[in-house]
Formats: sequence, structure tokens, C-alpha cells
Amino acid sequence: MADNKPIPLSGRLAIQLKMLTQDEVQRAIAESDSSGNPRLMQVFLQMGLLDREQASRLQQVQKDLIEKHRAKKGGAVAPSSAPAGAAPRAVPKAAPAGASPPASPPERPAPAEIHEAAEHAAESAAPMTSREVEALNESPAEGLVPVIQKPVVADVSAADVRPEPLRAEIPAPPVAAEPPPIADPAPARLAAPAPVAVPAVAHGPQSLDLPIPEISAADREKLEAVLQAGVTAKASDVHFHAGGPLKHRVAGSMIVTEDEIDPAFVERIVVSSLTPEQRQVLKDSGEIDYCLDLPGIGRFRTNAYRQQRGLDAVFRIIPEKPPTLEELGLPDELKKYTDFHQGMVLITGPAGCGKSSTLAALVNHINENRNEHILTVEDPIEIVHPSKKCLVNQRHAGHHTASFSRALRGALREDPDIIVIGELRDLETISLAMTAAETGHFVLATLHTANAVRTVNRMIGAFPSNEQDQVRAMLSESLRAVISQRLVPTADGKDRIPALELLVINRAIGNMVRDEKTVQIRSSMQTGKAHGMYLLEQSLNELVAAGKITRETALSFAEEEKLITAGA
Repeated sequence: MADNKPIPLSGRLAIQLKMLTQDEVQRAIAESDSSGNPRLMQVFLQMGLLDREQASRLQQVQKDLIEKHRAKKGGAVAPSSAPAGAAPRAVPKAAPAGASPPASPPERPAPAEIHEAAEHAAESAAPMTSREVEALNESPAEGLVPVIQKPVVADVSAADVRPEPLRAEIPAPPVAAEPPPIADPAPARLAAPAPVAVPAVAHGPQSLDLPIPEISAADREKLEAVLQAGVTAKASDVHFHAGGPLKHRVAGSMIVTEDEIDPAFVERIVVSSLTPEQRQVLKDSGEIDYCLDLPGIGRFRTNAYRQQRGLDAVFRIIPEKPPTLEELGLPDELKKYTDFHQGMVLITGPAGCGKSSTLAALVNHINENRNEHILTVEDPIEIVHPSKKCLVNQRHAGHHTASFSRALRGALREDPDIIVIGELRDLETISLAMTAAETGHFVLATLHTANAVRTVNRMIGAFPSNEQDQVRAMLSESLRAVISQRLVPTADGKDRIPALELLVINRAIGNMVRDEKTVQIRSSMQTGKAHGMYLLEQSLNELVAAGKITRETALSFAEEEKLITAGA
């Protein structure tokens, strides 16, 4: 039985970070045994317990822990997630410049040593704060990535330090006590100071000890030109890759638009847009999220992160004004799911599927048609909602408030009618959201899950097993609807349109949730068109029949190909 087996390091870390419950990890171990797949991380992904972003962060933490133990012991160890009985690969120490290579490879540690090192790493890891857990989950990743290699360059002297011309909306370093009230900052705006001498940044690995350059007029002009080109091309993201070509993501595809980018340029435009506190966050963690506002061009959510060749940055283009459902190609029927005065509506899907845009469109509809108080908690604030009929207050977790959970605890005393949560990231946030939905508030939130049924299971599975019966009862009463979506390439390949899966929590579905019969929900959705429910495959069929997408595209996005009947 899986319950009698020791839990691998990746499983223990997932529990410690509150990504998974012990029951979920044990189920994954059982699935690993039955399928013959020894890689628990892959099983987490296949079962939908983690998305790729969370798996990537979990892998990073695991490798960091083992690396710390390796450094402490002065030896080489391998992650405990390696297949049982596999021979571990030794990691040689870096040789000094000019030194001759060793005559023979380093001695390989025994599997018992590897297991002991992994156990020590997990046991010695200090409990993580909710802020640290949030930080682990906030960085986008396309897949599992190797550990970021820490590069080395010379430190910059105090004489090289210049005042920064930019200030961005960015989380402050974690704090232990309630921070004093902070005025809503203006988004980062590029100034045009006189050019200054900037320490050269060579190709190859870069230091986490950042220089502090000002942005020159030439750099500012080039940045504005590049981002303007992205806006004109209707790109969703602009990728600055140090030592590689500039790329735009257009209609879901990566398009090369420029030759190799100088790593020093990426370093300057990012670092110059950060405050000293923000530079420290980048130095400590190797990555950072912030928003950048370029007057006349647009607003951008930016993620900067260290990789092997230097500093990369992804600029996501944010609409200047909140989108409408019509502009996003979403059906009008979604408007009725904004009429609730109590309960919770979730927008779900993988990273980059348009969840934030759909959430913004629903909030905008409420803002235009109801006369109530909307309170949002986001990280960072992306689309700005000016107050229309509603009073709208937007809070940046980590800047205006210490964390999502702190903001939600405070929200219950701030007289909101509608609470909007940018992302349900951990157990505490999910618990507070459900509490808010049960105490007379209407909650709108996003969640990274593959489909509607997995959303319900994910919400329940986030809690310890002894609390899940109570959670099922709460969820059956408070959850109103789950909108799961994908962005699907159009037939002409020039754009993407949303395909939806809609779960409505009526009495029958609520009973399935309460009685632990969620496996039956999918069949009820397939036959529940009269109740407003449908599967992703049914939405794809309608798009194929309308000629908006091809049958091949529909098959590639379907969970059950046999349900794709249109175009056959």
C-alpha cells in the first residue's frame, strides 16, 4: 500500500508548501506504482494535482535544498526523486581556472547516501511563510526547468550608483508585522535622463549583485520602439532573451522579430525600472514581477528572471481599458454569472489561456451595471478599473498589503459586496475565499486547473483529509459556477478565440460534491445543456461547425477525442 511507503522528497516538499495534501501525495504514489512511472513529479502533472508552473517551482525548491546540503557536506548528491535502484550521477566540483582535469571521475555516492541527504534537506528546511509560498507560485514557466545557475561578475562600487528614474508597482520584501498604510503608487513611468556610463555586462552568466544604471535616451527609445511594435503586431507577450533573438507571441506562436539582443541592454532596461528594494528582491530570488506604464504606448506586466546567459524579461501587454465580453469573443450568457450577491464563481484554465482577461471583463460588467463596492486583491494590478457605478478599490498584494491572505482577512471588515481575487494560490487563500463566499459576499477568482471537475477536486484536496467532508458541504453551498477556458487558434492562424467549459452548481451537482461523487459530474455536464452546462468538447464542436477553427485543432485540445463529432 502507498500509505506504508516513505514519501519521496518531492512529495514532502509539496505538502510543506501546501501545494498538495498528504492524501493527494499518497494517491499519486499509488498511481506511480500502478502505472510503473517512478517519477512522482510527472505523476503530479498527469493527475492534474499540479500545473506546470507549480511543478517547476517545486522542482526548483527540491534542487535548491539538495544543493544546500551538498555545499554543507562538501559532497555531491542527487535528488531523491530518481528511480529506485538507479545509479546516481555524481556532480563534480568546479575546477579552478587553468587546473588540470582529474585523472578519474569522482566517486559516486551510494543510494543510501543520496536518500539520507534528501531526508536531511527536507527535515532541515524551515517552515515557509505564506509570502514565500506565494512567491514560489507566481513565476510563469512553460515546463520543468533546470536550477538557475548563479553567475559571477565583479561587484559595482558605490561610485557607480545612480538615482533610479523609474518606480514600478512591485512587491516589497516580506514583513513580519502589519505594514503601515501605503499610498497607491503611480505605475512605473520611463523618464529620459541624460545618458550615463553603465558598467559593461559581458555575454554569459551574470551576477545577482546588480549594477544600478540609469536608462539612457537611446535605450529608452529602443525599448519604446520594441514594445510599440509588439502592440502593433497584436502580440500578447514580448520576450527579451539575453544573447538571443527578440520574440513576440502572436496568436499563441513565438515569432522572431529581431536579431540577437545584447544582454547588457536587457540588464539596463530592467534594473533601471526598479527601486532599490525591488533590486534586492531580484538579487535574492533571481526573479521579480512588476508593472510598467509607457505613456502613449501601453501598460505592461513584466516578469524579469535570471537564466544561464543573463537576465530575461517578458512584457505582457495589458489593455489600456477593461475589455468587454464581446471584445474577447465570450458568450453573453456569462453575464448572468455576475448577478449573484453571495457565493463564488471561478475562472480556471492553464497559464496564458486568458483567465485574467475574462475576470476583468466580468468585473467591468459588474462595474457598469451594479451600484456596489468592489474590492480586488491582485499581484500585480494589471487592468485598472476606474469606478463607474461601483466603488472600485484595487489592492496589490505585497505592496498595498503584505499578502493575499492578509488582504482577504482585512476585506471582511472593509464592507465589500464583491471580492475579486487575482489567483487562489494556497490553502489559506482558498479557505478565506470560501469563508467570504459563505458570509454574504460575492467572490470572483481564478485558479490554475485543467477543467471544471478538477477545479472542484483541487479546492477540496487543498484541505487536510479530516476537514474535507466539511469543505465538500461548504463548497456545495457556496460555489455557483466554474468557467474553464482555453484559447484556441483560429482556422486562418491569425488569432485565438476562447473555447469554454461551463459547470453550474445546481442542486444535483451540489449533492455530487457533498457526497464525494465528483466523478459523475462530467457526464451530468455533457447532458446538462438545459441547465447551462457543457463540456469543452461541445464548445469545440460548435466552433468547428461555425468554421472558426479546424477539426484538427479541436482534436488537439479535446480531452476525449471521441466527443469531437463536428467536421467528421
